[in-house]
Amino acid sequence: MSSVDFLAQEKIWFDKPRYDEAERRFYERTDGSSQPAEVPAAIRSTEDVGSNTILQDIARARENIQKSLAGLKTTLCNRGHPPLSQQSQLSVSGAADQGEIVCRIKGLELENQSLHQVVDDLRAALSKLECRVAVLEKSPAVVTPAAAPSVPCTNGTTVQQQKSAPVKVEEDDDDDIDLFGSDDDDEEAEKLKEERLKAYAEKKSKKPGIIAKSSILLDVKPWDDETDMGKLEECVRSVQAEGLLWGTSKLVAVGYGIKKLQIACVVEDDKVGTDLLEEEITKFEDYIQSVDVAAFNKI
Repeated sequence: MSSVDFLAQEKIWFDKPRYDEAERRFYERTDGSSQPAEVPAAIRSTEDVGSNTILQDIARARENIQKSLAGLKTTLCNRGHPPLSQQSQLSVSGAADQGEIVCRIKGLELENQSLHQVVDDLRAALSKLECRVAVLEKSPAVVTPAAAPSVPCTNGTTVQQQKSAPVKVEEDDDDDIDLFGSDDDDEEAEKLKEERLKAYAEKKSKKPGIIAKSSILLDVKPWDDETDMGKLEECVRSVQAEGLLWGTSKLVAVGYGIKKLQIACVVEDDKVGTDLLEEEITKFEDYIQSVDVAAFNKI
């Protein structure tokens, strides 16, 4: 006997008003509410017996309903069907997924249409470009005599002059200008160029270059305090060389009555060096003990 047949044979719903009245009285007693008006004892006892019977029937019916529902739930689970709550959730989720899929499909269709339109536009532009290229390739070959006047060359042949745009030019200008030139003109231009290069090279070679000079300050030390410093300076200034120019001098005290000669000079770097000066000055051994470079500056 299935749970559905069991519920069909139950007669609890035929006496529903009696069950409702008994249930109301039961809850009134449970809540401690006020008792209704006094009724005869015989009637009250009869009603109590009837209500107790009804309450027992209600409790038994509830228990049977719960058992039936539990059996139905177990049967559905055994057959592989999810519970009612899960079915409702699955139906709702399935509807949402279906709606999302429909929206995505519509979006893809719109995108596909737009892509088709873009491809069609590109094809049209490409065809126009191909037509223009073909026209440009054929245009140099088709030239009218009026638009392309002939230009005489030195070898006696005539060549048509090409024009990229219709420009109005006077006839006198066309006669004076030779667009192609000749070999003689090229040779003369090369010769003139070579002559100008030679003249520029000669002029540059004759132009004096920058002479590098330096300012040197020398310390010339005597042997002792008895050395004649005037004679010592004369010996130093007697050293002469190309690119050497002596300057001012002074005596600087060293100690113990000894003084040294500090003399300046300007030299050309390519002609005179410090080694040459020291070598020439130290030749005067009677007066000069040593020579030191106190300062060296480029001019």
